[in-house]
Amino acid sequence: MIRVDLAHAADFDGWREAARRLAIAGVAPADVIWQTPDGAQDLFAAPAQALPEAPEGEKGPRVPREFPDLARYVICHADPARFSLLYRLLLRLQDQPRLLDHATDDDVHLANAMAKAVSRERHKMTAFVRFREVASEDGEGAFVAWFEPEHHVVRLTAPFFRDRFANMRWSILTPDVCAHWDRKTLRFTEGVSRDQAPGADRLEDYWRTYYASIFNPARLKVATMKREMPVPYWKNLPESSLIPALIERAEGRATAMVDAAPTKAPKRSPKIVARTEAARTPKEAGVGLDGLRREAEGCKRCPLWANATQTVFGEGGAEAELLFVGEQPGDKEDLVGRPFVGPAGQMFDRALAEAGIARERAYVTNAVKHFKNEPRGKRRLHKSPNISEINACRWWLEKETALLKPRLAIALGASAVRSLTGETHAVTKVRGQVLSSPFAGDVFVTIHPSFILRLRETEDREREFAAFVADLTQARQIAYGR
Repeated sequence: MIRVDLAHAADFDGWREAARRLAIAGVAPADVIWQTPDGAQDLFAAPAQALPEAPEGEKGPRVPREFPDLARYVICHADPARFSLLYRLLLRLQDQPRLLDHATDDDVHLANAMAKAVSRERHKMTAFVRFREVASEDGEGAFVAWFEPEHHVVRLTAPFFRDRFANMRWSILTPDVCAHWDRKTLRFTEGVSRDQAPGADRLEDYWRTYYASIFNPARLKVATMKREMPVPYWKNLPESSLIPALIERAEGRATAMVDAAPTKAPKRSPKIVARTEAARTPKEAGVGLDGLRREAEGCKRCPLWANATQTVFGEGGAEAELLFVGEQPGDKEDLVGRPFVGPAGQMFDRALAEAGIARERAYVTNAVKHFKNEPRGKRRLHKSPNISEINACRWWLEKETALLKPRLAIALGASAVRSLTGETHAVTKVRGQVLSSPFAGDVFVTIHPSFILRLRETEDREREFAAFVADLTQARQIAYGR
């Protein structure tokens, strides 16, 4: 037997290096013991062999690009068998490169279930951690929170709090591991007991007041609330003391809201006010893409037009041979009135050039032609379009496609896949595949370039950009046979 000692319960880097060396040496999963500091030790087991050294220059096993992301989540699960499961999958992938596509496979199903459980736990941590202010020796103050996760998600989730509360000194205490941010460095220490966490502070009254003010009795669904905010978390949430009374009074408050007079609509920009107060009729369509673009200026097929500055129609010549479909315009596109001109558009143009696709051969458009957003102060935050909005706007995409008759349509992200195929697919499952569209023919699937921009690590962005260029190169080869 070979024993692998990992640094901590969620040590992905340690597992990856050990798994690489074990795979090169041909060690079977049954011959490996994975040990973490918090794991139980078998005092009567025979002495374990040392981890074999990898030959110099040996690259090790190859895996599909989605496997490392899956493994990072599975590693954080509480099941002690998670390391063996991942190593077994790693070896099987050498003979079955498309194994992860088989969701009914026992190992794949178990790994996906573990990853989903960890993802849910990460969401619970970001939603239910409540910081309390404590005194500090230097007088600046600090904030401490207590959380009890079911899985080992603290190291995976701590960067979210680092970025969200970058100017605040904080600690998140858990029984497993504690995370600390001093405004410069994120570090981790051993877990602690509940009695080391702070009690209530002066901010909790403000938080309860805020929670009570946003509680909407008309939309109350107790079962859904308990599913999204499970009862075991309530003991650490200051607002939990309000929930029974808010539920009890919900029906009466909802009735009062229905009987009350309507509130005055908020002020909007002059351009939007002019559109809403003066009925606009669509301009008469001309011939070709220009006429279709003029007609789309007055589109009201779904409610999104009311909060957008203008329609952002597709762009490119009628001779374009490749149809690229994104999700929706962003803030800059909404203001300028052209698609793919913001940061994601700039990355898209760079990827096109590296993939050898001439810009004049491309027509770029979106599944939804208006910017869906949520006002937040002076900013407008992007919101993903829903299925009804995508379906309403498909009329325009069908017209564009009928005029272009492209060699190949390229779906950039899930909304584009839905618009072109009429079906919902996870991009991670169908990326690099060719699907069928009832009106656009063949559809090649890849990510939206905005996904790359959301990655925090430079190395991750560079790796994903290279993969995006490879996807576009593959699409070009499919379209032109070279």
